[in-house]
Amino acid sequence: MSLNDKVIITCAVTGAIHTPSMSPYLPVTPEEIAEAAVGAAEAGAAIIHLHARDPVTGKPDQTPEAFGRFLPRIKQATNAVVNLTTGGSPYMTVAERIKPAETFKPEVASLNMGSMNFGLFPMLNRFKDFKHDWEEQALENSRDLVFRNTFKDIEFVLRTLTDSGTRFEFECYDISHLYNLAHFLERGLVRTPLFVQSVFGILGGIGPHPEDVLHMKRTADRLFGNQYKWSVLGAGKNQLAIAAQAAAMGGNIRVGLEDSLWAGKGRLAQSNAEQVRLARQIIEGLGRSVATPDEARAILELKGGDKVAF
Repeated sequence: MSLNDKVIITCAVTGAIHTPSMSPYLPVTPEEIAEAAVGAAEAGAAIIHLHARDPVTGKPDQTPEAFGRFLPRIKQATNAVVNLTTGGSPYMTVAERIKPAETFKPEVASLNMGSMNFGLFPMLNRFKDFKHDWEEQALENSRDLVFRNTFKDIEFVLRTLTDSGTRFEFECYDISHLYNLAHFLERGLVRTPLFVQSVFGILGGIGPHPEDVLHMKRTADRLFGNQYKWSVLGAGKNQLAIAAQAAAMGGNIRVGLEDSLWAGKGRLAQSNAEQVRLARQIIEGLGRSVATPDEARAILELKGGDKVAF
């Protein structure tokens, strides 16, 4: 089967959006994050997207030391491509957010392609009881939160990481973010193939309607032609519906408890691997095939797991 027929599954195992009180299955400790990453890889994820958390409170932790507690375990246990966040948390500076990727030089790092309102406060309508003070406060404070990703910030990340051979998962939450990426491509600061992750359903970004998905894909096609690989991320209840639409359109899929806590209406996913298996069912039901880690490396032209610093 041609690599063009292969679907890359990315799994984002914990993130910085959901809080420990929302699900008992959200990985928090280094051991839980490593176990979740390996389980997702065994279920079929070619790429594992990673954040770190304080093991006691579950608060996002973007220190290299926090990542260093689980990265070697994941590398030893799986061949999956490791993707480190430079998004961290919207409450962090870009200098804080880039440190783990700068330190460990992964094959892939995420890169948010524009500033935006980032509204998490609607989750307060669904979740009322919190174990830690920071959880409710972080959600409430998002009413007045701008997730800063200026042109200067983006250029700083690109210039800092590109020489190490790290490639990027370009996270595009709106149509303007595609145009921002086109700007950096025109300047020669990014190289193809671009790995474009379209994000749907975050309050402040593009919505989750099927027409929104089509609009994002049409715009990316017009701007980048055959110079990019497209993937989608549907937030919350939109995860699998958008995954199915994108897979039918020839795209790739991102799942994971960073993006959604659910495995069906009103049913919490009990693991990241469960969501990967659901995505795999969609892909194989459409007659497509899941990419292995090495196939993903070939499709995205990555440097290889032997060239990272962990």
